[in-house]
Amino acid sequence: MIPSVHGQAGGSIPAQAGIGLRFQHHRAVLEEKPRVAWFEVHSENYFGGGTPLRYLDTIRHDYPVSLHGVGLSLGSAEGLDERHLARLRRLMERIEPGLVSEHLAWNAVDGTHFADLLPLPLTEETLSVVGRNIEVTQDFLGRQILLENPSSYLRYRHSSIPEWQFMAEIAERTGCGILCDVNNIFVSACNHGFDARHYLRSLPAEHIGEIHLAGHRMRSFDDGRSIRIDDHGSRVCDEVWQLYAFATERFGQVPTLIEWDTDVPALSVLTEEAAKAQAIMDAQLRHARAA
Repeated sequence: MIPSVHGQAGGSIPAQAGIGLRFQHHRAVLEEKPRVAWFEVHSENYFGGGTPLRYLDTIRHDYPVSLHGVGLSLGSAEGLDERHLARLRRLMERIEPGLVSEHLAWNAVDGTHFADLLPLPLTEETLSVVGRNIEVTQDFLGRQILLENPSSYLRYRHSSIPEWQFMAEIAERTGCGILCDVNNIFVSACNHGFDARHYLRSLPAEHIGEIHLAGHRMRSFDDGRSIRIDDHGSRVCDEVWQLYAFATERFGQVPTLIEWDTDVPALSVLTEEAAKAQAIMDAQLRHARAA
């Protein structure tokens, strides 16, 4: 049986706030030993071994770690790259992560890998493709993975399934968990005009294994239009914090991660953001106990 999000797979990641570990902070983490509950790393950054992996080995002795992938291309109709899966499994065996996650996207075709996470048409056919790839992944790794909802800037005309329904259905079909990226939901809701809270209300709480929070930016065009870009390059905005508070009411205590990938600041800035997330979780827990 594939371990569930509430079982072995999630056991070593506490339902507290963590931060994304980037190369810029390897030495700072080792020297400062910040009061952070856990770290998440991008799996592919450590496939090559060397100094980055040695740093991660050392950090793993003191902190729980989760692996977050960006290159598996679960939406690829041609199937998965077995070499990529094998590298991921070797890294898992070495690091023993508490959680393993990937994106609802595709970024590889005919052996060519793209730098971006590309959107998928949300159809019954795509459900079958993604579901098959997730089942292959979970069988190969011998454990459950979490699937992250994307940020999006366009929608296919022939998409027939709302994204929140797609996420819920894929979790039901495959037994995977859901990595609920609250910032992505907010960005996509603003770009496409849907209700972000309705999205959260539509997700099955029992499948939520992790939450992501990050910053984003606005891009304006000469014709007056604007779009929100999920660039992970700033603090979490007030509207996303409010949406996160709603998510904690809906899902309860869930491991929550602060992501920051561009213009990466000092480690202390990330720990400050994690403290804000932890304060919201703690307030929700107090409220739940008082109810």
